[in-house]
Amino acid sequence: MKKYKIALLRGDGIGPEITEQALRVLDKIAEIYGVQFEYREGLIGGIAIDETGTPLPDETLELCRNSDAILLGAVGGPKWDNLPTDKRPEKGLLKIRKELDLYANLRPAKVWDALVSASPLKEDVVKGTDMLVIRELTSGIYYGEPRGIFEEKRKRYAVNTMKYTEEEIRRIVRKSFEIARKRRKKLTSVDKANVLEVGALWRQVVEEEKKNFPDVELEHLYVDNCAMQLVRRPTTFDVIVTGNIFGDILSDEAGVVVGSLGMLPSASIGDKYALYEPVHGSAPDIAGKGIANPIATILSAAMML
Repeated sequence: MKKYKIALLRGDGIGPEITEQALRVLDKIAEIYGVQFEYREGLIGGIAIDETGTPLPDETLELCRNSDAILLGAVGGPKWDNLPTDKRPEKGLLKIRKELDLYANLRPAKVWDALVSASPLKEDVVKGTDMLVIRELTSGIYYGEPRGIFEEKRKRYAVNTMKYTEEEIRRIVRKSFEIARKRRKKLTSVDKANVLEVGALWRQVVEEEKKNFPDVELEHLYVDNCAMQLVRRPTTFDVIVTGNIFGDILSDEAGVVVGSLGMLPSASIGDKYALYEPVHGSAPDIAGKGIANPIATILSAAMML
């Protein structure tokens, strides 16, 4: 019998209850197809802070490195909102992505016919939408140095740094072209090349990689225009690739377009490891009430398979 080791990181808020439903589905799959899933639990986020003092203990990282895949619930909540930025639960997510080099975040957004009325857009605009947002996940402004809040002459100022190397851009763009080739053969690259040097380099690398994929249609959009086109013509998008901060924003917008963040799964993949989690947050206001929608977590487990 084939055996797979799954690192289970339930996390905070509704995380434990939604992952529990995903495990029920996985167990039924194991029963039907004659495989075995071994779940090994680790701590991440707020619960990890409470029990170990850090949002991502070394033991959790080691567990993930020795597993075939990682299934995560959600992290964060108001209980930890007043902690310093570098001590908050979300830092656990940022660290695990960086440590495992999970550079490609795949977020599918599809309108199901039975739920088309859940979208805030008109049915004739949104019906048939089926896109995949690919977000670069381990570099950009969320990781760049220097960063911080400083004081000079009794006045505070803040600094964040957006930085990408050519190779960091090239590997996410190449993977996006490869995925687009297996779908409807269209790739939309999103940047801000008209005002950001990072965006200019991004666009140059995309054009270089396009030569290796002549069968894939390429479209360039500035991020502000893309935000508008997502609500004007969502059905025309196939695969969207963009940097970390733009992908963070646009993928949430795509979630609203299709009707519910509670339906959206995601996969964060690298060349060696992969982590699967719902797009939505920990929703502490409904935690423990038995009303949290587990579909996104179940679909994330499906992506894992």
